[in-house]
Amino acid sequence: MKPPRFDYHDPETVPEVVGLLKTLPNARMLAGGQSLMPMLNMRLALPDHLVDLNRVEGLAYIRETGGALEIGAMTRQRDIEFSQLVLERCPVMHEAILQVGHRQTRNRGTLGGSLCQLDPSAELVAVAAALEATIAVAGPKGTREIPFSGFPKTYMTPAIGPDELLTRVRFPLWPRPHGWAFVEFARRHGDFAVVSAAALLEEDRGKIKRASVTLGGVAAAPVRMKEVEKALVGQTASDALFRDACEACRKIEAMQDVHAPASYRQHLAAVLSRRALERAHARTGAAKMSS
Repeated sequence: MKPPRFDYHDPETVPEVVGLLKTLPNARMLAGGQSLMPMLNMRLALPDHLVDLNRVEGLAYIRETGGALEIGAMTRQRDIEFSQLVLERCPVMHEAILQVGHRQTRNRGTLGGSLCQLDPSAELVAVAAALEATIAVAGPKGTREIPFSGFPKTYMTPAIGPDELLTRVRFPLWPRPHGWAFVEFARRHGDFAVVSAAALLEEDRGKIKRASVTLGGVAAAPVRMKEVEKALVGQTASDALFRDACEACRKIEAMQDVHAPASYRQHLAAVLSRRALERAHARTGAAKMSS
């Protein structure tokens, strides 16, 4: 199939984009196009106007500032993959990005596009939840920030207005050393994950000081497993502790679709969260020994 007819706009600044979004009816923004272009070709999306973000200045960068990693919305996934700063300061993101699609899609796909698409199985969406990222958006009233916990409005729908543009994402960095892991189950490498799990651990003399456990693919948005995190903090890390704590994941109200029944997603959630915690704990020990 071919896309529907639309008017094409090619702005170069953020204010230009905001002005277009404010005045144009039924407009869609084009970032990497890895989701939008197939939707246009299959006529699942029918915009009257297409606003191309690829020439907009100042939206592609990766930098560390104020104890956080700041990444511009138009930063390509491939640039995140090869960023030494991401590898050194946010290794869970580096591990997750390697499981995003394939090289061809990562060459074009962007951070902002992935977060705005908000696919429940998307790896970068799960990482944003795990790190408690903050989303910055620009609109007619200026710039505002949205904690990622409030960013998913409903299924695949972000909490931004039709005249707003995602400009950057701020990921708080965990102190060094810490343990990390991102694991997922997919039918084939590069496919959307049926279930994914991100784990972060900070330990002191074998005791867990801080934990983050996030599941992707189980519900309409990533699920932070606060019950599991609470069960871990203050305890001595062990395989038995991780196994028992992650049994709580079987109680999740999981979604069901053609890819997997809810019961299978619940089972994967318990298994993958345990594996992620075991791997994160092993890396915490390795980091301590090498420091």
